[in-house]
Amino acid sequence: MERKVPRIEGRAVFDKIYFPVVSICASFLVGGAVFALLGFDPAAAFGGLLSGSLGSVGAWGETLNKAVPVALTGLSYAVAQRCGVVNLGAEGQVYIGALCGVLVGTELNLPGPLHILAVLAASFLGGAVFGAIPAMMKNRFGASELITTIMLNYVALYFVHYMIAGPIKDMDATSNYAQSKQMLETAQLPRLIPGTRLHAGLIVAIAALLFYQFFLFHTTRGYELRVIGLNRTAGECAGMNAKRNTLISMFLAGGFAGLGGACELMGVQLRILENCFNNFGFDGVAVALLGGNTSGGVALSSILFGALKSGATKMQMKSGVPTATIYMLQGFIILFVVGKKLFDYHKLQGRRKGGK
Repeated sequence: MERKVPRIEGRAVFDKIYFPVVSICASFLVGGAVFALLGFDPAAAFGGLLSGSLGSVGAWGETLNKAVPVALTGLSYAVAQRCGVVNLGAEGQVYIGALCGVLVGTELNLPGPLHILAVLAASFLGGAVFGAIPAMMKNRFGASELITTIMLNYVALYFVHYMIAGPIKDMDATSNYAQSKQMLETAQLPRLIPGTRLHAGLIVAIAALLFYQFFLFHTTRGYELRVIGLNRTAGECAGMNAKRNTLISMFLAGGFAGLGGACELMGVQLRILENCFNNFGFDGVAVALLGGNTSGGVALSSILFGALKSGATKMQMKSGVPTATIYMLQGFIILFVVGKKLFDYHKLQGRRKGGK
């Protein structure tokens, strides 16, 4: 029996790598077929996508910049999912985190490093508190987090729109667009490579990935989260507090998403504009699903999604394929990943019926 354990573990690792890679390859094949049917050259399209995302140091910088927020929102979905909670509210948590960050980044005068840390802390706490609301509603009233997290996205989005159009609107701006004031220089993330836009948000994302891995697999609380996510009843029978762990998982989920908003705000946007953080939350769901809710998987998946976004413009320039087709490729990837999980589910149901 002991001899079979390494083989089983090796097969599990193989599945975690094999199926995402197959999903990516299959999505590009189907996407290329769609391009050909529309009259575009798939080779030119994917060549432009590759050179625009990985063809130079500057391209790598843009790819990593776009990977940072989706890696953090991917962690937002993953840490909640590990506890058996579905967090579809990262979009709103990103906005609330960015709002808290811009208030600290424009209204406080602090030395550079301290100011950056203060903005990151405010964004984390803002997103975390907002993320904890669905958990409290679930614990107290049994409300489905699927519904509450989606509904709170709209609450956050329109509240932030109200704030940048009124209370925190930049009155000194030459345009009349709704926008916040620009972050003070002391609150802006420094560039990591001269001549590129790659900013220190990459360090924040790496630190968050390492924390996620350590917390889940090297702490008692992380162990409890994983047990409850796998079997809530078994966890409760073992004396674990499911409600408390649900609250902690959603607190961390909101905090990760808030950090995603802060990094985009401090390194790229420098102010909050209307719809400037759209789709970060839902891209994070896709990244977490493709990455299997693991730290390494989320990191690699976020780089892939960052490459798709950063190379889209050059793809259009070289082949004429619209940049919006990137979302089609992302959709194909998720369809193949989810399709595999549905196949596993039906196979498991068939075994259970056969056992009966």
